Amino acid sequence: MVESIHITFKRKFLAGLIVTIPAVITIFVLVGIFKFVDGILGPFFDFFLGEHIAGLGFISAVIIIFLIGIISTNVLGKKVLGVIEKIFLNIPVFKSIYTAIKQLVDAFSPENKSSFKKFVIVEYPRPGAYAFGFLTKECVVESHKKEIPLKAVYIPTNNLYLGEIVLLDDKSITYTDISIEEGIKIILSGGIAAPSKIPVTTGESGK
Repeated sequence: MVESIHITFKRKFLAGLIVTIPAVITIFVLVGIFKFVDGILGPFFDFFLGEHIAGLGFISAVIIIFLIGIISTNVLGKKVLGVIEKIFLNIPVFKSIYTAIKQLVDAFSPENKSSFKKFVIVEYPRPGAYAFGFLTKECVVESHKKEIPLKAVYIPTNNLYLGEIVLLDDKSITYTDISIEEGIKIILSGGIAAPSKIPVTTGESGK
């Protein structure tokens, strides 16, 4: 009887833990972002208002980002942001950092249709081991007057933003019917979100 109660308690506790951990981590991250952003802009408002109003810096940051989003989606705003970007790119050290971060963020942007093309499966890093990846680009390697068509596949090795680029021929790539958005969810979940049966196609275009 006591053992049965112990087993039941253990199962219920683990079930509650599984539900609670993602929520706690999400809240922790949001609170951390809130404090970080509010800590940057908050002192400015404290100086001008003469008192501290918690959250005012964070709200201001959200409004500023929203306004920048509105500006960046119209013709005049794009020109202005383009000029600002050119100024940034003329700063030696800042140029390298800005370019790398921008390319990384653009690659995962849902509005960028030229970044990830397909969610694929490749045999990596050794024969018999398979990994999820994102098809990014096609290229041709010239060797002794012979052209070898290859495809670049980005394979996340640490969550999503860190990984390796592998060049493979078309026969070494298995194309799935999983969307890029769903593929990102699978990577972020550590494979938990992957379907039990993965639909595949015979090629990049599915023909």
